[in-house]
Amino acid sequence: MSIRIGNIGIDTNDLARATAFWQAATGYQVASSDESGTYLEDPTKAGVGLSVQLVPERPSGKNRLHLDLVTDDPAGEIARLRSLGATQVRRFDDGGWVVLADPDGNQFCVVTD
Repeated sequence: MSIRIGNIGIDTNDLARATAFWQAATGYQVASSDESGTYLEDPTKAGVGLSVQLVPERPSGKNRLHLDLVTDDPAGEIARLRSLGATQVRRFDDGGWVVLADPDGNQFCVVTD
């Protein structure tokens, strides 16, 4: 079998805010954008793409899929992401990861490399 993940979609109710957050969080560049969504890509082309998609419904409950952002500086990255608008949901000191939520409430983890 030959398959790979080429893109991950992130729903939002505020396209401009979510695009700015995920672009700053990842360092990805806007590859294309229109009124319904923005496609962000890794400038090195090594990482999977992110599509930020405008949706009418509000989130309800915990999302069932999330991103793990890997870093060798979790404290620094968590502080940086919080300054961009992320909120802390939960900390797992024994496992070395922290669950954050983007401004739309989509949860993601920051994990130690």
